[in-house]
Amino acid sequence: MATGTQIEVVMPQMGVSVSEGTITKWLKQPGETIAQDEPLLEISTDKVDTEVPSPASGVVAEILVAEGSTVEVGTVLAVLAPAGSAAAEPAAPAPEPAPAAIATPEPAPLAPLPTAPISDSEPQSPSVPSGNGRAFVSPVVARIAAEHGVDPGVVPGTGTGGRVTKKDILGFIEAGSAPQAPAPAAERVVVAPVSAPPVAAPPVAAPAAAAPAHAPTPAPLQVGEIEEAMTAMRRGVMDHMRRSLDTSAHVSSAIEVDMSRIVAARERLKKEYQASYGVNPTYLSFIAHATVETLKDYPWVNGEIRGEKIVTRPWINLGIAVALEDGKGLIVPVIKNAQDLNLLGIARSIADIAARARTKKLLPDDVQGGTFTITNPGGFGTFHGTPIISQPQVGILGTYALVKRPWVVQDELGHDVIAIRPLMNITLTYDHRLVDGAYSGGFLRDLRERLEGWDENG
Repeated sequence: MATGTQIEVVMPQMGVSVSEGTITKWLKQPGETIAQDEPLLEISTDKVDTEVPSPASGVVAEILVAEGSTVEVGTVLAVLAPAGSAAAEPAAPAPEPAPAAIATPEPAPLAPLPTAPISDSEPQSPSVPSGNGRAFVSPVVARIAAEHGVDPGVVPGTGTGGRVTKKDILGFIEAGSAPQAPAPAAERVVVAPVSAPPVAAPPVAAPAAAAPAHAPTPAPLQVGEIEEAMTAMRRGVMDHMRRSLDTSAHVSSAIEVDMSRIVAARERLKKEYQASYGVNPTYLSFIAHATVETLKDYPWVNGEIRGEKIVTRPWINLGIAVALEDGKGLIVPVIKNAQDLNLLGIARSIADIAARARTKKLLPDDVQGGTFTITNPGGFGTFHGTPIISQPQVGILGTYALVKRPWVVQDELGHDVIAIRPLMNITLTYDHRLVDGAYSGGFLRDLRERLEGWDENG
């Protein structure tokens, strides 16, 4: 946004479901020059960590938001000025203005609100009064409050100006805070004998509201302990995983796969792919391709539960879990329309999203819309696990370490013999509300057949 000769850098809209972001690092300081599209700062949201490029060339005149601060979309973060202009000189820090007084309107009752399912994100909608006359909340927060009998005015707000966000009220409810006491019941009238006039009974007293339950006080740090603040991404992972366990009926099944033909096929293709396309065909690429082909025959594993409806779709948006640096973050970028890709296309897409995830080049739209997910902890040597489903999906595939072990096979005469084979455990965690054991077992059986018979089916 340009203001005269200066340009304001604002917190960008990082996807329709992202309303705020945290400044994690300024890559330029006041007085330093910067080129257009050169990274200016790093931000973190509950979806992604990413770099924000400079909207223009010039000099960083002023930084308005400190590292570690969380602000809403559209907040001015910094000011740029043309190189050599007087405005390019760093401005002296201005004294912090006193908070503006907030007018307190007369209390007004909440209008009846619909009880539609609550979305995972709080949309940017006009605020509505909380009902107690001293706070304003969004319609989503008001709906949650109405459904749980909570007065938003008693919820501590962490948004701008003390605004109560969706995360605030959900945390308040999950902490066990009691709903507000109901309004006093209407007066009851006792009918006296005909000879006597009606006598009004005293008002029925409302039950006393229970004291709000508070989260336990954290234990003080002990000698040698180190405390650090959670990033927005880690908070997002924490909330999403807990919500998934509270939502889905998690069940995990596992198979062992003889990967001999995949190993041989990879060796044949590796030089060609690297020389011609600059792509390494990993084992994950083969498994992902076979998984997509198998999902075409098992639409419920690629489906979704919406209320009491089962939703299936003809496309497969394949999420690939990527661990970030030092294991301090997890992100699941999505390969859109994976059903249209061959093995080379899958291999290219996996390499691309993994590189962009680790260099903070992903956008929130890159991690949305997934219909099924694969996680690959086997790269660290683990041989088994029970992953948590990414909502609102109903399945996640886990791939584990490729190890050589004794295996019973048949020789050319049909006799059982012991041979050394490269084996891999593969798990399917599924939502038993939709996917049953027989259905998931058929999916894993067909996936194994595709992998063990790659020469014929690949």
